[in-house]
Amino acid sequence: MAGMLSRLGRWCFRRRWFVVAVWLLALGGTVLLAVESDGPVTTRATMPGIESQQAFDLIEQRFPGAAADGASATIVFVAPQGQALTSAQNAIAVDAALDSLSDGPQVARIVPPSTGGSISADGSTGYASVSYGVPSSEVTEESRAALAAAVEQARRAGLTAEMSGSALKTGTRMSAMELAGVAIAAVVLLMTFGSMVAAGLPLVTAIIGVAVSFLGVWAVAGPLEMAITSGILALMLGLAVGIDYAMFVVSRFREERHSHDDAEQAAARAVGTAGSAVTFAGTTVVIALAGLSVVGIPSLAKMGLAAAGAVVVAVLVALTLVPALLGFAPDRVLTRAQRRGGVQPSARRSVASPWMRLVLRRPLVITLAGVALLAAIAVPALSLQLGTPGDASLPVTETQRRAYDLRAAAFGPGFNGPLTVVVDARGAADPKAAVATVADGIRTTSGVVSVSKATFNQAGDTAILTAVPSTGPTDERTEKLVEQLRTARAGVEAAGHVSYEITGVTALDIDMARKTQSALVPYVAIVIGLAVLLLLVVFRSIWIPVKAALGFLLSLFAALGVIVAVFQWGWAADLLGVEQTGPVMSLMPILLVGIVFGLAMDYEVFLVSRMREAHAHGEPARDAIGTGFRQSSKVVVAAAVIMIAVFGGFAAADEPLIKMIGLGLACAVFFDAFVVRLTLVPALLQLLGERAWWLPRWLDRVLPRVDVEGESLSEQRPEPAHVPSAR
Repeated sequence: MAGMLSRLGRWCFRRRWFVVAVWLLALGGTVLLAVESDGPVTTRATMPGIESQQAFDLIEQRFPGAAADGASATIVFVAPQGQALTSAQNAIAVDAALDSLSDGPQVARIVPPSTGGSISADGSTGYASVSYGVPSSEVTEESRAALAAAVEQARRAGLTAEMSGSALKTGTRMSAMELAGVAIAAVVLLMTFGSMVAAGLPLVTAIIGVAVSFLGVWAVAGPLEMAITSGILALMLGLAVGIDYAMFVVSRFREERHSHDDAEQAAARAVGTAGSAVTFAGTTVVIALAGLSVVGIPSLAKMGLAAAGAVVVAVLVALTLVPALLGFAPDRVLTRAQRRGGVQPSARRSVASPWMRLVLRRPLVITLAGVALLAAIAVPALSLQLGTPGDASLPVTETQRRAYDLRAAAFGPGFNGPLTVVVDARGAADPKAAVATVADGIRTTSGVVSVSKATFNQAGDTAILTAVPSTGPTDERTEKLVEQLRTARAGVEAAGHVSYEITGVTALDIDMARKTQSALVPYVAIVIGLAVLLLLVVFRSIWIPVKAALGFLLSLFAALGVIVAVFQWGWAADLLGVEQTGPVMSLMPILLVGIVFGLAMDYEVFLVSRMREAHAHGEPARDAIGTGFRQSSKVVVAAAVIMIAVFGGFAAADEPLIKMIGLGLACAVFFDAFVVRLTLVPALLQLLGERAWWLPRWLDRVLPRVDVEGESLSEQRPEPAHVPSAR
């Protein structure tokens, strides 16, 4: 592999104008496709194989049009203290506010509190339902402004008014913190390389690569029904790995310039060695992300494939565009001291040398301390609760959160998460009596506050009931209630020849959490198994892949511990704008597994490949640890800091899932890079000695051989340059 990639790097260095033109054409093409496309869509989340999804499908079948994806909004009105909302003055204020909305071009229906039966028992609070004839993604700013104006009109009349609903969603927005992450990356690159050109090159190539991938996702989002979160995840991951992969190639090029004065030869060797590590590291990330397709959650599979595509683009950029741009400024990427023939960077005293000596001198103590530290941080993960945080997780500065609180105070916490019961009475002799029996059974169940009147379909054989729990949608008692209702239906179905299923947003969230939990262990097993096989081929060692997998698990659970501590327990939640604690989003753990595993293998490959390279070139195992550490620690630290900065910036996003992923990835990278790879890995390798590179003979014969360390390149003579040197 090293030889093939070396030839690719040499070709790109020579044909740099052509390579740059191809990437610019790719960028222009994706821009045109993105402009012509409809962009990401907002669709109802689906998850085959769960009861709530089956019930929703039954509603679509028996009640045509009832399950439409049109946007909706709810306006909550509260009368002044001591007054009733139904008083003449307040009723006029409510009707006037709603009348201002009725002529809106996208408004399909308005149900005021007086006719919708949506006034609290004490008469102080009520809500109006506004239905739109278009999905939330197509609600115009004019319609949202009209909604806000109606709320403001009610406030001027003396009422308390707040609004919520899907019509208010405007999509995920970039924040200043995300841009600050890129700025931090630029500073780190400048400090690492000591050259403006060397620092700017990884940023430029990463931005080009992430632009191609993000615009590509945007272009296909419509036909593939992708949400904006797929594009944001591709942007986040593509930017982080794009900078890191390019940085590794540039760093190796600078080292090779001291051994090979010819810039073309140095570029070829850089792509052949560092490029091999980039290829295998990127492959592990792609395996982990593409593996999300086997979980059985369509939205998660789309996010994984979008992010995997961004990683593939980042790898291609590092292997082709980076050596091409190096051809334009082969000397400018060097420091002034290097251009004057100064000391080779690897020969200088590394700031990590004292730490390395400590780790290698006390490997057992360091190993036990590192494992104990990560295990302690992971303790909160034992309390992980999955769900889908809704308006309750928003800060109180948002009108959606205030509307949520007003409804909970007036109607009870369960009113914000009602359960939808779909009763199939086709087999009953008297469908109405059978549905009434089901309703009575649910109404008398402990934890149910009320059950609505049954709404029958046109055929009269299927009915919909709405059951309001006494607890909130994210309360564990609500989950137990859903389980209790489903368990009790066996007797109801046998007695009345009728069946029912429970759905609704709350039930869907509960079922999604259970399905992701059940899929987590098989997914981890598949991903780790494939990656272990890949690392076996790369390092030809039994212990290296096993150690890499165990280190990943430590980093993962420690990151989950931080997520639980912040989002469930509320530790330091104010710093991230999380004012209301609640469950961790159902998709978060399994998505975190896919991304963190790939990134963990990145650092494993980059660090251990240099140790393997030194060992393959004749150094004893323990000496090779120090050599590889000195050669790679500085760039690994810089890469980790860059990733932490980029991911940490996304922790300030408005979207809860992106916020959780950003914080989780930033913590996971910190734990994996600094505790696992730069501490536990050299300590364990020191304890193992030569046994670290042991591989059974029969397995050595079976595994294919790939040259990642560049042994074949050391035997090659430099080819004559076909372009004049830029020096």
